[in-house]
Amino acid sequence: MPWIILLIAGLLEVGWAVSLKYSSGFTKLGPSIATLILLAGSMVLLGIAVRSVPLGTAYAIWTGIGAVGTAILGIALFHEPASLPRIICILLIVAGILGLKLAAPAGE
Repeated sequence: MPWIILLIAGLLEVGWAVSLKYSSGFTKLGPSIATLILLAGSMVLLGIAVRSVPLGTAYAIWTGIGAVGTAILGIALFHEPASLPRIICILLIVAGILGLKLAAPAGE
């Protein structure tokens, strides 16, 4: 269960990062409120996950999910470049996330 909570926390991180972009630097009320709510939810769930998952592992996976998800949505929603080096780097982050999960001590 802690891993599912960590995954959701990472997805909420993606949500607040995208909402932050839509908030135009906190100048638009709706996206600004969404950013704060998603940020709080992400932090709360990360805090719950680190009760069972080692802090370094949890934080690296949380930020990795956020980085990958935000980069993908940046490409899809904001027409950011999807160059081959960028895609390779995103895949390397995914590999790191999977590696950290697989290397986690048994029972976590």
